[in-house]
Amino acid sequence: MSRPTRDDVLLRPGLRVLPRADDEVQVGTDPRWAVRLTGLAPAEAVLWSQVDDTTDLTRLADKARAAGLDAELVAATVAELRRAGLTRARPDATTAVHGPAAADATAWSLLLPDATGDAVVAARARAVVGVVGLGPTGLGVARQLAVAGVGGLLLDDDAPVRSPDVAAGTHRWADVGTPRVVAARRLLREASPGVRTDGDGVPGVVVVVEHEAADPVRAVRLMGEDLPHLSVVVRTADALVGPFVRPGTDPCLRCLDLHRTDVDRGWPAVLGALTRGSRPGATPPGEVGVLAGACAALAAAQVLALLAGTTPSLCGATVELALPDLVARERRWAVHPACGCRRLPRSAEAGPHEG
Repeated sequence: MSRPTRDDVLLRPGLRVLPRADDEVQVGTDPRWAVRLTGLAPAEAVLWSQVDDTTDLTRLADKARAAGLDAELVAATVAELRRAGLTRARPDATTAVHGPAAADATAWSLLLPDATGDAVVAARARAVVGVVGLGPTGLGVARQLAVAGVGGLLLDDDAPVRSPDVAAGTHRWADVGTPRVVAARRLLREASPGVRTDGDGVPGVVVVVEHEAADPVRAVRLMGEDLPHLSVVVRTADALVGPFVRPGTDPCLRCLDLHRTDVDRGWPAVLGALTRGSRPGATPPGEVGVLAGACAALAAAQVLALLAGTTPSLCGATVELALPDLVARERRWAVHPACGCRRLPRSAEAGPHEG
């Protein structure tokens, strides 16, 4: 058996070649990249049906020739697949991702033009993500990120675990009464033993999970610190995921409040009542398990997209997930002209100081 070389050409990971007819096969099933190979000789269709993402396509013409097929036609088809972006070079086995994040690496190798899914997942180990609010939704976000290979998580929530927090497979009954951040650290280390939750590092992005409405004071602070942040607002029977804010680039949370005020002059008063704190003696709201799980998955996916160097789809957008069916409804937002979040800092506008 010949040894693989760096010149090997493989189908992108996860692609299958499926028979469609005696003279036709299909490469892949996702409509974003699936293609059909038509007009094949029956024996050629059989040859292609034996190909998977471990087959060296550069040697397929030799197999065709040995089977009495037109090797030039097979080589031309391989060239077409390369031009379509459905192939990659054989990866370095020493950098391959193993464990729970291996499927992530496969998926990102299909999503990225250069098929570098292994490198994307490996880079997560150097990332630090902050998560504020560690109820079922927030802890779900943190757990998704930890299992996906994010190396550092800064956790913020000293409230005690309550029985309603034992939802969506996050907190445990044994942790009721324990500070959420303490319980979360223990659970995350169990899910991903290598994750760092000791508070070291500076976050590159923060996920903020709040109830009823996003706190405008916290939003201003995050903007001032130039921290990319994703808002998640959980309500009784629905939740809003987004917007994802890259300060100076995307509409911010204040933009959204100003847009709402344009159509509802009473919104500032309602917002103030929602974010000034709970009434004395009030019980903090619980979170419906399926809603928390859906929000956590969507929020974690947005963060992983940013870490991969792509633009998260919720930059300038919110998604509402509502019970009972959790069918997502997206709304796009623009920068509000009265906000000023796109303006340069005052020091930059003033120019150099005169001596």
